[in-house]
Amino acid sequence: MRITMRRRAVVGALAAFGIAATTVAVPGVATADDPQGPEPLAPVHTTPTDGDGAVVNETPGAWFVELETRPTAQGGKRAAVRSDHAAFRRAARDSGVEYTEREEFDALFNGFSVDMDSSQLGKLQRTEGVKAIYPMVQLSVPEPQSTSSPEMATALAMTGSDVAQNELGLSGDGIKVAVMDTGIDYEHPDFGGGEYPTERVAYGYDFVGDAYDAGSPDPAARVPQPDSDPMDCQGHGTHVAGIVGADGEVVGVAPEVTFGAYRVFGCEGSTEADIMIAAMEMALEDDMDILNMSIGSSYTWPDYPTATAADAAVDAGMIVVASIGNSGRTGVYSTGAPGVGAKSIGVASVDNTNNDAALAIAEPSGTEVPYTVLADVAAPPTSGSTDPMVHVGRGCVDTLGDELLADPAGMTALVDRGDCAFAEKYDSAVAAGATAVVIANNIPGLFNGGGVVDAGVPGVGISLASGDALKAEIEGGADVTLTWTDETTSVVSPTGGEKSDFSSYGLSPDLTLKPDLAAPGGNIHSTYPLAKGGYATLSGTSMAAPHVAGAAALLLEADPEIGTTEMRDLLQNTADPILYAGTYVETVHGQGAGLIDVPAAYAATTSVTPAKISLGESVVDRVDGEPVFEPVTTTLTVSNDSDAEVTYTMGHTTALATYGDTFAPTLSILDATAEFSADTVSVPAGGSAEVDVTIISPGLDGYQVLYGGFVEITGDDGSEISVPYAGFDGDYQDIEAITPIDLGDGTVVDVPWITRLTQCAEFVELDCIDPAGSFSEAGGETFSLQWVDGLPDYPYVVAHFDHQVEDFEISVIDGKGRSKGAFTVAADLGSLGRSETAAGIQAFVWDGTATKKKGNREVTKTLKDGDYQLRIDALKANGDRANPDHWETWTSPVFTIDRPGKGNGKGKG
Repeated sequence: MRITMRRRAVVGALAAFGIAATTVAVPGVATADDPQGPEPLAPVHTTPTDGDGAVVNETPGAWFVELETRPTAQGGKRAAVRSDHAAFRRAARDSGVEYTEREEFDALFNGFSVDMDSSQLGKLQRTEGVKAIYPMVQLSVPEPQSTSSPEMATALAMTGSDVAQNELGLSGDGIKVAVMDTGIDYEHPDFGGGEYPTERVAYGYDFVGDAYDAGSPDPAARVPQPDSDPMDCQGHGTHVAGIVGADGEVVGVAPEVTFGAYRVFGCEGSTEADIMIAAMEMALEDDMDILNMSIGSSYTWPDYPTATAADAAVDAGMIVVASIGNSGRTGVYSTGAPGVGAKSIGVASVDNTNNDAALAIAEPSGTEVPYTVLADVAAPPTSGSTDPMVHVGRGCVDTLGDELLADPAGMTALVDRGDCAFAEKYDSAVAAGATAVVIANNIPGLFNGGGVVDAGVPGVGISLASGDALKAEIEGGADVTLTWTDETTSVVSPTGGEKSDFSSYGLSPDLTLKPDLAAPGGNIHSTYPLAKGGYATLSGTSMAAPHVAGAAALLLEADPEIGTTEMRDLLQNTADPILYAGTYVETVHGQGAGLIDVPAAYAATTSVTPAKISLGESVVDRVDGEPVFEPVTTTLTVSNDSDAEVTYTMGHTTALATYGDTFAPTLSILDATAEFSADTVSVPAGGSAEVDVTIISPGLDGYQVLYGGFVEITGDDGSEISVPYAGFDGDYQDIEAITPIDLGDGTVVDVPWITRLTQCAEFVELDCIDPAGSFSEAGGETFSLQWVDGLPDYPYVVAHFDHQVEDFEISVIDGKGRSKGAFTVAADLGSLGRSETAAGIQAFVWDGTATKKKGNREVTKTLKDGDYQLRIDALKANGDRANPDHWETWTSPVFTIDRPGKGNGKGKG
């Protein structure tokens, strides 16, 4: 059977033996009409990620191979690691694994990165000495939203970094901060200028070269060309470094730090994870105090190599700060490595309190009209005036059949935001002859209008207040025009101080509390390469992480004895929980401990460990089918570093919860309960005391509730410390991981399939993969295990993952459902993440081999021709291997292997 799927709706995530996976929550979400379930507060904002119709191919052609001995940064002996490497090369050669070695690692990760066809993965997995294999993910950086005059002051004020500089005298002097990114424009005057190495940018290396792009269809561009000059030609790294420590027109958080610029991106495009680890190892060799990584791969487990390498760097004495990811619009469980690592500081983003906006003047009133340029539309001129303005209404001509309220031909169209896409409003006005398009917001504040394609007509967005004022002038009979200027103005953001909607939600797939804390990342003005204007405004958790790295530099300057893990605890203890809509406490799995507070961290004389509590799942058993909810008790150690006894009072505040569909969860007010072994505790000067806190979940099963709150500890000396907690309310293993795809329009794609690839053999050509045309369901068909007409004639298992899985195995059985003797395992792929969308697919190719245990070794065998089936066994996240209910299985239809030529033993498999 072949099913036709809309290319726009299905994102192809071809995953050959080990690529990250995809998630959707279980059906049956409670509604407001269900008194037993959560009361919905609001949907978490989500937007499709495939709006341009492009299908993303995520199939890796490169892999991490992890070996058994611990890396040297975590206590492994160098001789033992080198012995591991030599033994692997011998075993791989003996097993016939065909691969090309890319990088060799020993300090933060023990193993290799390799280029290899996915058909070799079965052999590689079973090679003696291999602990695990991970797909090589590609990572990209965001483009700037706009360019404007430099301003960091409001972001600094949000975290008290301005107070730390001006009143506490902290600057980051003597602290070395590594920026692993696109490089740094060290010639920029805000970094002191000069030729590399400079006084400010004193360390660094370019691992890739200008032309490098890991995702390029040009093979030459995918080959790194390293050199010693880390000059930034892309922009992201210069912007990040400016937030850490620029000192000029832009003043960063720690303006006197010394930088290491470790460049892992070319002038455009993406990089790969092994290059990141190579850069991390060099930063460690250069004795960097702090490493900032505004890079990440969403939906990954904490055991992904970039995350475990970050943990090893922390163990070796380097504070590691990483962005938590920009996939918040795709729902929960969207955090990524390396920020999801157990010991790194994973940073969420909050919006800046103020934005810079371009400025126009309304005539004849002379009123100032701040505006933003609609995405991809050329900016208006910096002088001159528009044609007179007419109000045309909402402009939803195509989708809602609107008629424009006035004819904008030869005039400026004033359009109301709402009910249809920005592009439709712009296009409708332009089609009617408008010479400029102005879209007025329908809620307070400015906005960034995306998805609009330039038609040669200026297009801008203005605030609700400006729109109302212009409409009043028009209704009063005035010929209203806008005069463009080259000026900018600072405007208050209506979402200032709130979690940025793009910032990824936790929890980590193992239910660890992530993110750890938050910092300003939405609409941040910072340095940019001189060749690109010198300054820019960008948004992302990429901008939040360097704020925390700079804050850590200030605190490390003040107290050089702060340990690498102690720094995260200190920042979490003293963070300020942020609010949603100015009223409710934001989800803990969205903000972590909250917005960092540098002066509070500097002055803190009280600390508490653990600094965060990961509760796990609340249902631990079922009796007669009914769930048994188990409270979680944690012992908190409260330490008093002041010179006097302090009595502390225990308190508790709940935060918002989410429930329902992973990709489109709903916010709700769900109260957990906290009980303390003592309501107060007195701690002598220099001493510590323990107090138990027991968290009782809301007690809802079957709704996929992620809940959280804060334990509050208030001292009679005025000290205030908080500890965030979060957990899953219910039975985590009730979430189905492998499900059909529901496209939301009544179309259900009944995967898993056994399939063949029918077009586009060159997986590196990212734009060519269309799952509707690339795969056809192939049950009952015959495969030659050869390349035919330029395509691999191999069986693929195509599946959709509604949630992360902890282990994924593919086994071989014969056409009658019987095991193939001792040789059964086709692949054991370990943990898989979820993909970006609810309509993602993963494809796993089988090469006709299987394995069995032989003593301490695994032996691989090429199976004979004949009839076969492939069986999936997937262990649910945090599942018990011994519990069959925690495994999901699927068995393919029968298919036939028939290799060309004689003597292949057809039918005797």
